[in-house]
Amino acid sequence: MNGVGPVTVRLRGRLGDLQPKLRQIAEIVLADPQAAGGMTIGALAKAAGCSEATVVRLANELGYSGYREFRFSLLEETAIHRERTSDTAYDSDIDPGDDLETVVGKIAFADARAVRDTAGALDIAVLGEVAQQIAGARRIAAFGAGASGLAAMDLTQKLTRIGLSCAVYRDVHEGLPAAALLGEGDVAVGLSHTGQTTDVLDALRVAAAAGATTVALTNGSGSALARGVDHVLVTAATESAFRSGATASRIAQLTVIDCILVAVAQRLPDLGRPALERTRSAIESRRLP
Repeated sequence: MNGVGPVTVRLRGRLGDLQPKLRQIAEIVLADPQAAGGMTIGALAKAAGCSEATVVRLANELGYSGYREFRFSLLEETAIHRERTSDTAYDSDIDPGDDLETVVGKIAFADARAVRDTAGALDIAVLGEVAQQIAGARRIAAFGAGASGLAAMDLTQKLTRIGLSCAVYRDVHEGLPAAALLGEGDVAVGLSHTGQTTDVLDALRVAAAAGATTVALTNGSGSALARGVDHVLVTAATESAFRSGATASRIAQLTVIDCILVAVAQRLPDLGRPALERTRSAIESRRLP
């Protein structure tokens, strides 16, 4: 098995990139993982209106040797989920008629799941390599748009606080020239939940052509952004139709950013802690006693 993370995490990460028939199978599994785990390959193929070979192809796309391993992993995941989740009332999409208490519960449940699933999906080896590249970088440039632009700002603020030279670009007319001026020894980080945002894709493409190391932080493990960079860090968040501000995806991105920060700081003990203390001291006077 080549993939990492639970079955549903992988499916959500690949959903936007799958071919229609494969996507149909994935949506059936995600709609009711427990029921899908109880299906034979023939039953799942019939429910999706496809051939058994197509079901096997989906399992292979996710890194499994075949349907048997895929199904076993799905059954194992749903069993663990039942043990962890004492209240499944909030494990559903937000409905227009939900009262405010239910809305709060569903948002909290989805955000907590995004953090947990993202931690499970993170490739630790890739995280370590990204941290090493950032720790040794001459310059770091973060690119993002919309909600991912806010996460890019958070990454920049955190890395700057530990003494690294980092800048954020949320406007393509500023980002593309900045990307073109990067070079060997620099790191460009592109943040996009879908992995299909053209502003971020173009900035990372230009940065790569200039010789910079490129990193993607995305929910789309098979997206155009993920396919075009040196290193991919995958989040695992599912958005509700009512959550247009991309809240769960932002929480997932911030989780990975925190992991990056700590991993980088561990690799720069002589720089990180003193820089953090100096920057904290610099803004101390701006706080009321």
